[in-house]
Amino acid sequence: MTSTMQITEIPVPGYERVVKAVDAAAGLHAIIAIHDTTLGPALGGLRMWPYANEQEALTDVLRLSKGMTYKSAVAHTGLGGGKAVILGDPSRKSEALYLAMGRFIDSQGGKYVTAEDVNTSIADLQIVRRATRWVTGLDRKDGGSGNPSPYTAYGVYLGIRAALGQCVGSDEVKGRVVAIQGVGAVGSALARRLVEAGAKVYAADVNHERLQKHAKEIGVIPVQDAEVLSMACDVFAPCALGAVLNDKTIPNLRCKAVAGAANNLLHEPRHGAQLKERGILYAPDYVINAGGIINVGCEYLPGGYDEKESLRRIERIPKALKELWLIAKQQGIPASEAADHLAEQILAEARKTRPARR
Repeated sequence: MTSTMQITEIPVPGYERVVKAVDAAAGLHAIIAIHDTTLGPALGGLRMWPYANEQEALTDVLRLSKGMTYKSAVAHTGLGGGKAVILGDPSRKSEALYLAMGRFIDSQGGKYVTAEDVNTSIADLQIVRRATRWVTGLDRKDGGSGNPSPYTAYGVYLGIRAALGQCVGSDEVKGRVVAIQGVGAVGSALARRLVEAGAKVYAADVNHERLQKHAKEIGVIPVQDAEVLSMACDVFAPCALGAVLNDKTIPNLRCKAVAGAANNLLHEPRHGAQLKERGILYAPDYVINAGGIINVGCEYLPGGYDEKESLRRIERIPKALKELWLIAKQQGIPASEAADHLAEQILAEARKTRPARR
C-alpha cells in the first residue's frame, strides 16, 4: 500500500513532542504524546478507542503520557513516559491500520516505544512490529516479556493487601469484600487472585458476556456498573477507564480504600483531596498499577529480560505505597499529591545530570 500518511506536530507546553498522523488509505487517525524522556525512552501503551472527537483523544493521550512518566519514575524503570491512541472503532481494526501505526511510531526514531493497551492485543502489536522495532511486551517466543496484564494484576493485588493493612490492620484478604469495575485482561487476573485468596469479589463490566463468563470460571458476583460504584465494600478496585473518581461518584463511595489498575482515576487533581476528606484511603494509580511497566522495563536489563528480577521489583510496590501514605499523613496532603511530589523530585534530580533527549 502506498503511504498517504500526513504527520502534524501539535504544540503542547510541558510535553517534549505531540504528533498526529492521518492515513486515509489505512483508516488511521492517531496521536502520539511523548511527555518526558529524561529517564529513558518514552514507553507507553497503544490504545484504540471510539473517541467522540480529536480533542477528546488529545486530552486522554496527554493525561496518560504524563501518568506514564510519573509511573516509570516512581517505579525506577529507567524509562520515560509516552502514550499513543488510535481514534476509531475497535471492531473495525485491520492489518493495514496497525501497519500504518507502526510506520507512525517508527517515524519518531525510538523516542516512543509502544506496548499493549486497551483494545490493542499482542497479535496487533506483532503487526506493528513488522513496521518498527520500537515495540515491547511481545510474546516470549518473539523475544519479548509477554503480556504485561498478569504482572499489572499481581502488583495491584499486592497493593490491595497493603491498603487493607492500612485500613483494617491486616493485609489478609480472606473474608474481605472487593468491588471490581472492569474485568478485562487485568481486572479478571486480579479477580482470580482475590477469589483464590478467599475474598468476596463483586464485579461489573460493560461486556456482559465476559462478565458472566468470569462469574462461572472465577467466581465473581456480577453487579451493574452503577451498583459497583456505590456498594459497601472494603476496597473499590477500578480496572476500566480513567476519571471514574469525580464529583458525581466520590460522594457515593462506600469503601475504605480505592486501589485499582485503571490509569488517571482522578478526574481532576482536587478529587484526591475529596477522597482524603471522606477518609477513603487512595492508592495512587500509577504507583499501584506499575507492575506491567516494570515487567516490560526488564526487557532493557543488561542481560536481557529476567522474570525473577521483574517479580522482585513488582514486590516493592507495597513498600512504595506505604511510604507515600506516610508522607501524605505527615504533611497532611492527599496521597495523590504525595505521589506527584515524589515523581517530580526523581525527575528533577535526574535532569541535573541527564537532560531530556530532545
